Amino acid sequence: MFARRFTSVFKRSSTSSSSDKAAKENGTLGSFGRKAVSFVLITVTGGVALSALDDLSIYRRCSSKAMEKVMRNKAMIEAIGEPIEKGPWYNASLAVSQQRHSVSCSFPVVGPQGTGILHLKAVRNGEDSLFGFLQQREWDILIMDALVHVPSDDGPQQTLRIDISDFAPPSAATDYKPSEPEKPGTS
Repeated sequence: MFARRFTSVFKRSSTSSSSDKAAKENGTLGSFGRKAVSFVLITVTGGVALSALDDLSIYRRCSSKAMEKVMRNKAMIEAIGEPIEKGPWYNASLAVSQQRHSVSCSFPVVGPQGTGILHLKAVRNGEDSLFGFLQQREWDILIMDALVHVPSDDGPQQTLRIDISDFAPPSAATDYKPSEPEKPGTS
């Protein structure tokens, strides 16, 4: 009887030691897999965070430049009053395209007499570099207008569209003379 127990203990220890070896090998592979997945997740999360910070930087730069123009615009001041303030950032929208060379942005503005939504399109000056997201970029606003909601004493509120762009309207079309198409056979 003692011999049976003695042999059964050796059989258990030999099977358990082989299963321990397999578990250690699987644990090493599992540990490597967990580390690889963790590394990939951290890398992706870092990339998304850098992209979000870059977008926030673009938004802040463009919106502050736009607000400078809005505060100098007489039509906006007459419509919603002074001081004009930028609304909350979480109500803004930003679309960046052309390898971060152009942006379309809209954000709310608030004044004592009314509110509005400012829309702008801008392009970036400067060249690309490896660490371009770390540099302050200068943006030129091409198009900017506002939809302004002003309460009215007569009934419902008025909605006005105010152009805030710096560009003068194009000259009259009378200066333009279309060229006549060439007739076949004449040269």
